[in-house]
Amino acid sequence: MKETIQEAVDKRRTFAIISHPDAGKTTITEKLLLFGGAIRSAGTVKGKKTGNFAKSDWMEIEKQRGISVTSSVMQFDYDGKRVNILDTPGHEDFSEDTYRTLMAVDAAVMVVDTAKGIEAQTKKLFQVCRMRGIPIFTFMNKLDRDGRDPLDLLEELEEVLEIDSYPMNWPIGMGKGLEGIYDIYHKRIEFYHPEKYDNERFAMLNEEGELPSEHKLAQDSIYRQVLEEVELLVEAGNEFDADLVAAGELTPVFFGSALTNFGVQTFLETFLQFAPKPSAHKTQDETIVEPDNEDFSGFIFKIQANMNPAHRDRIAFVRVCSGVFERGMDVTLERTGKKIKLNNSTQFMADSRETVENAVAGDIIGLYDTGNYQIGDTIYSGKLDVAYEELPQFTPEMFMKVTTKNVMKQKSFHKGMQQLVQEGAIQLYKTYVTEDYIIGAVGQLQFEVFQHRMLNEYNTEVIMTPMGNKTARWVDPEQLDENMGSSRNILVKDRFDQPLFLFENQFAMRWFADKYPEVELKTLL
Repeated sequence: MKETIQEAVDKRRTFAIISHPDAGKTTITEKLLLFGGAIRSAGTVKGKKTGNFAKSDWMEIEKQRGISVTSSVMQFDYDGKRVNILDTPGHEDFSEDTYRTLMAVDAAVMVVDTAKGIEAQTKKLFQVCRMRGIPIFTFMNKLDRDGRDPLDLLEELEEVLEIDSYPMNWPIGMGKGLEGIYDIYHKRIEFYHPEKYDNERFAMLNEEGELPSEHKLAQDSIYRQVLEEVELLVEAGNEFDADLVAAGELTPVFFGSALTNFGVQTFLETFLQFAPKPSAHKTQDETIVEPDNEDFSGFIFKIQANMNPAHRDRIAFVRVCSGVFERGMDVTLERTGKKIKLNNSTQFMADSRETVENAVAGDIIGLYDTGNYQIGDTIYSGKLDVAYEELPQFTPEMFMKVTTKNVMKQKSFHKGMQQLVQEGAIQLYKTYVTEDYIIGAVGQLQFEVFQHRMLNEYNTEVIMTPMGNKTARWVDPEQLDENMGSSRNILVKDRFDQPLFLFENQFAMRWFADKYPEVELKTLL
């Protein structure tokens, strides 16, 4: 019997994993894929000598540096659910890419290093989730190492992020003394060393919430201390409330170790129980599009060039918001009104992908792009004439002049510039008169990745001259006089030919505002 759109949508769980670099985000992604049968063996980012790299880190520079700088999309089936994971860049220089990815998910999993607690990047990304009101689930990672006191971690979570928490489980020891976790929600103990306990992974608790007195662990001093802590948490802590979780006001907290695959399956099963199915999406004119609307619609939140170096392709990542995507269907690109036939589509499994025949709300599909799409574009079919809310944009703070080392390679230089800029990680500007290239970015790593990819993907060596930090401000072309530019406020145009000034500092900007009071300076168009 064929399932309805609603039944298909109800099975979807689409979420992103967020964390500070090195908290173990890519490792937990791998273990989830293992449970979903999507990969046979986990590669690890740290395992440089073995040549085994994390399945979700496909770009060469990621393999060399051991960091995620692009967002991968992975899909698998588990326990009757179709799971879509978006792995986000861990490095803060790529936070813009992560912010946009967070617009395409229905929930977020926040990975925290138990030794370090809430770090700067985690806090930033959490705020974006909070702004969207999406449910946040917390995985306290690296229990296999000595870390901070669990009660301190919960307290910091609540104070720094200002969100209530509910521990779904509680560690019994840490590091070398780790015995297991006390699963408050499932009323059982999960053992870290099952071989010490008749090879059983779990032991159910009695009505008093304890192990039978004859159990090997029952008289252990750490276990007895955990019983006291759990009693305190149950009596004095927050109550579990699924509605508050759904509203993003209460975060369920799980303890475990992604590296040793401890507590991850319990987390996944419980997460899928409470994570939301795809929700309705708001359009620019404030109308709401329900996921089971029969007409297809979606928005592009990311563009990635050269995912397959052999084919030099560009993929536009689309979050499906409504209806059913079918390969070969005709859609309208809202920005231009142009009709496009979607013949080439793909679904991802990190380092491999397959053609997708159909997809529903919550799914992420990749469309082969010959230059039609921009980040933030809406596509739709049928009578559904919609434009989804604009995605966040960020003004760069660091700038570089860029030229090609080999004048004979101008063609590939221009092609590489245009394609990499369309991905949204770097911004392209040209000097107003001479049209020299300037690129802007939020952080230094983006420049390094750009330089690396120009060389490896477009066979073009580029010379990059630092211009330092600048403050970018756009101006109305009608208010512009080219003579307003100077060495302290460089006049340039963006890739849409809109004029802006790159100010040396706040003083230069104030001086300009005093001299030309009639010119309005805008942070973004």
